Amino acid sequence: MEYNTDRTQLLMPEYGRNIQQLVEHCKTLQTKEERNEMALAIIEFMGQRNPHLRDEENYKHKLWDHLFILADHNLDVDSPYPILSADDLITKPRKMDYPSLENDYKFYGKSILQLIETAIALEEGDEKDALIQVIANNMKKSYNVYNKEHVQDDVIFRHLKELSKNRLDLTGLDSLDKSKIYYATNRNNNNRNNNRNSNHNNNNRKNNFQNHKNKRR
Repeated sequence: MEYNTDRTQLLMPEYGRNIQQLVEHCKTLQTKEERNEMALAIIEFMGQRNPHLRDEENYKHKLWDHLFILADHNLDVDSPYPILSADDLITKPRKMDYPSLENDYKFYGKSILQLIETAIALEEGDEKDALIQVIANNMKKSYNVYNKEHVQDDVIFRHLKELSKNRLDLTGLDSLDKSKIYYATNRNNNNRNNNRNSNHNNNNRKNNFQNHKNKRR
């Protein structure tokens, strides 16, 4: 009886021992034509055993890379892709640069800065006013999440003016409560709450009436 501890180590256990043995056999074939033919068959078999790879980008390329890993990078076949070497696996990827914001208000995020630039580019009018008020409301939400404390609207107005380099100015408003977007949002929320309360009261009246009828019976 043969134990797994006596067998060669699987280089990629997810493919199983059968595919590992096929790769080892492919390495022993005499001619390159035979090795190429068998390598293509192994690639097809690997794809069938791992269908989830088909959903990934360049999955054929990945299968060929896995084939060379299974062969311990010692397989003389013609690959349609650059052949993966052992050094490629130990080379660390290039460190990605983290986007930085050149201001003191990083907690607002890059999307707010992009919206500010969009608002600056708009012509004067209701659309621009509405967008500026949306930006201010989102800035207030971001500030409260980051600082875990309530912020006065005049602070938001000051930050908005500074981030836009004095090109967007809401300092004429007493508060965001006076803005059209804030009023419309809260009015819709109040209407939904009122409708919900009204439905709840109606259901209670119906239940009370039904209970009263049941008792009379």
